[in-house]
Amino acid sequence: MPLSRSLSMTSLSGVLPAWEEDELPVEDLLLFEVAWEVTNKVGGIYTVIQSKAKITVDEWGENFYMMGPYFEHNFKTQVEGCDPPNPLTDNLGDKPNVIGHFHEWQAGPGLILSRSRKIPMATVFTTHATLLGRYLCAGNVDFYNNLDKFDIDKEAGDRQIYHRYCLERAAVHCAHVFTTVSQITAVEAKHMLHRKPDVVTPNGLNVKKFSAMHEFQNLHSTSKARIQEFVRGHFYGHLDFNLDKTLFFFIAGRYEFSNKGADIFLESLSRLNYLLRVHRNDMTVVVFLIMPAKTNNFNVESLKGQAVRKQLWDTAHAVKEKFGKRLYDALLKGQIPDMNTILDRDDFTIMKRAIYATQRHSLPPVTTHNVLDDSTDPILSNVRRIGLFNSRNDRVKIIFHPEFLSSTSPLLPMDYEDFVRGCNLGVFPSYYEPWGYTPGECSVMGIPSVTTNLSGFGCFMEEHVSDPAAYGIYIVDRRFRSPEESCNQLTQFMFTFCQQSRRQRIIQRNRTERLSDLLDWRYLGRFYIHARHLALSRAFPEKFKTDPMVPLKTEGFRYPRPYSVPPSPSASIHSTPHHSDVEEDDDEPYDEDEEAERDRLNIKAPFVLAARTQCSPSPNHLKTSFFLMEVHRFKTFLKSS
Repeated sequence: MPLSRSLSMTSLSGVLPAWEEDELPVEDLLLFEVAWEVTNKVGGIYTVIQSKAKITVDEWGENFYMMGPYFEHNFKTQVEGCDPPNPLTDNLGDKPNVIGHFHEWQAGPGLILSRSRKIPMATVFTTHATLLGRYLCAGNVDFYNNLDKFDIDKEAGDRQIYHRYCLERAAVHCAHVFTTVSQITAVEAKHMLHRKPDVVTPNGLNVKKFSAMHEFQNLHSTSKARIQEFVRGHFYGHLDFNLDKTLFFFIAGRYEFSNKGADIFLESLSRLNYLLRVHRNDMTVVVFLIMPAKTNNFNVESLKGQAVRKQLWDTAHAVKEKFGKRLYDALLKGQIPDMNTILDRDDFTIMKRAIYATQRHSLPPVTTHNVLDDSTDPILSNVRRIGLFNSRNDRVKIIFHPEFLSSTSPLLPMDYEDFVRGCNLGVFPSYYEPWGYTPGECSVMGIPSVTTNLSGFGCFMEEHVSDPAAYGIYIVDRRFRSPEESCNQLTQFMFTFCQQSRRQRIIQRNRTERLSDLLDWRYLGRFYIHARHLALSRAFPEKFKTDPMVPLKTEGFRYPRPYSVPPSPSASIHSTPHHSDVEEDDDEPYDEDEEAERDRLNIKAPFVLAARTQCSPSPNHLKTSFFLMEVHRFKTFLKSS
């Protein structure tokens, strides 16, 4: 694997200032991060490494290197080639202390060989999902209730991944420090890999904060309008529902039908459709399923729909121009125009032709592309089973988009981020999700989402937020409930969301966006710092001392219940969210700035600083302890919060 030098990134001015030389002598330390997804997007690990690079470079500067596979097309678009500013480690003697951080089994051989050849290097290994766990869950196995019952070697052999499993397990046991991305994956790793993780390192994001609360709300409105335009074309001839009373739900990710929870999602949509019809709710739900599948082209009906929409727009614009000119001329003459004559026969003919063009004798398609093997495709097969074919009577409409979104698409020309901002609810009822970036991305953009207590993100939110649903994080219990009960719970979450007024949804988006601080690398990066400290103390015990009696405390924020939510159901008449027949409930007491300030005051501190050093080098090697760096980082973070 060739060595790629990480690029210099903008420092987080005012939040994580560049460390002074006498605070952290980085010239005595080198950090190598090794992964198959360095500049090579395959899945979520690429997002972890790319988003974390900013704060890592800010901390380590020129002494941070990333290593990954060399692909010419990735090198040209994502890497700026340059000569190493410093020689490699063989020429530096015994002065530097090297840390090697390896991600996933593909990078495992490097760690194993480094240890077997006794290379003086502190090693960290992170598994983002165990190999066998992913394979077992994809096979519809009752995974979490049988963790202690699997014959690991046999299961790996039966699935022809025994060689990869051995690499993964060897890397885990060779590493000085073993980490996973969530508590649920830590439990899995203990049984699948037979080692309990030393540190849990949650995945973060680079959070863009807005100077005013209304800015991200405006972005939501703008993106929603673009989605509405697509819907107008897709449902031409059947657009008998009010777009102002239409909610957009979506699920997105790799096409792992059961692991990602698409199975329970579709079944819940069928039940939601029944509830909306029985209760005569005038709300319509349009659901997008963004999961890449094998296709051969766009669906002809989908392309035609967008062409018809554009033709109608052009016709309406032309008639509007004529109408405006004639109205203008009449007013200049001091006359009130006769509305019966301001449009001539040609105008009516043009409009009648346009109306005729919108007639269709088939239902709007449930997919935007021609899916190969559509008779066996899991999503389409289940759509047929539940009978959601976008008929006029259905209050839930289905659009399967079997391709990742792109701003260059002729159908839905939107990037994923813009699309998410325009939706109302992201639904990710995953069964196997070691972390789950999709609901996290929704949160930082102020979009409520559904997750589960089997995803790392869901467990993280349960730990850090007192009332997740009040902040727009709905957590489905898939660990301790039966599939039927979980399906009913998800249905109820979505039905309750549909009953909210527009104002209540705005309030909830404000609360959801406030959780973004919790997912920022500026906060979550300290878990990686702790893992590196621990690795140094185990690899170089004569230089780095760890006091086992004073472990680094890594408890996180604790978000209280929002100020405007009453503490008991009996007082919940005016709480949010709640059902309201009135679109604008102005009597509800709510002050965004006041509530946000109360939340900030009530949030528990990230951790309590101890009086003794956590990981301190001997005086002959470092001027300042790593613990002082943690103190400085924590004080700065509190000021910025």
